[in-house]
Amino acid sequence: MVLHLPSVRLANALTVDFALRVLWSVCFLPSDGVYYVFGNCCVVPAIGEAHQWAQAHFLVSAWLLMAQTVTNMALELERVREIAERVAASDGLEVVEIDFRGGGNARMLRVTIDKPAGVTHEDCANFSREVGTILDVEDVVPGGSYMLEVSSPGLDRKLFRPVDFQRFTGSVVKLTTREPVNGNRHFEGRLESFQDGRITLDLAGRKQKAKPKQQSATLAPLLMEIELANVEKANLVPEI
Repeated sequence: MVLHLPSVRLANALTVDFALRVLWSVCFLPSDGVYYVFGNCCVVPAIGEAHQWAQAHFLVSAWLLMAQTVTNMALELERVREIAERVAASDGLEVVEIDFRGGGNARMLRVTIDKPAGVTHEDCANFSREVGTILDVEDVVPGGSYMLEVSSPGLDRKLFRPVDFQRFTGSVVKLTTREPVNGNRHFEGRLESFQDGRITLDLAGRKQKAKPKQQSATLAPLLMEIELANVEKANLVPEI
């Protein structure tokens, strides 16, 4: 995304056209008369106090613009979720995950759906057609073309919400915690229960990852309770 800002007259009477380019993966090098800003990288030729002011001013501007971009994206995703869940409810489906990635002409909106009996190809095709039509008519995803991908969660479905852990009680789950529990952050076990925001795993017969020096001190009990708020990521483990 390239934003063209108006010229700014500096204290030394030098007029410079500022081109602010905000990208997610590149920090541009400076060229004559152009200032490039990315994240905490602001490259400005050091010519007196005026340029130091410009550096600080446009670094702050870059952060504000990036924050606004993130906020707008969050609002767009929330709107997409509202539409997707409305369509899903009418078709007896549930929305598992919504992900928007990429940039330019390579943007992809990925929606994962599911239902108790399993999602079929027809489910995905119908859902894609209905949601895609609404998104385009209401211009929910501005900025040009994008690809809409609708798929099932697969056998190793991710678990996010309390209802997910309640639904899949009895299944084998692999999860990673934000903070260590008994010296470990990686667990795999059978989901015994989920109650009051706490996950209970039966670790019997499952190998848990731990650092070598911690192994003797991390002999976890067969039943392990983990706060949902401490779960960084979790998914089902296929039993074949």
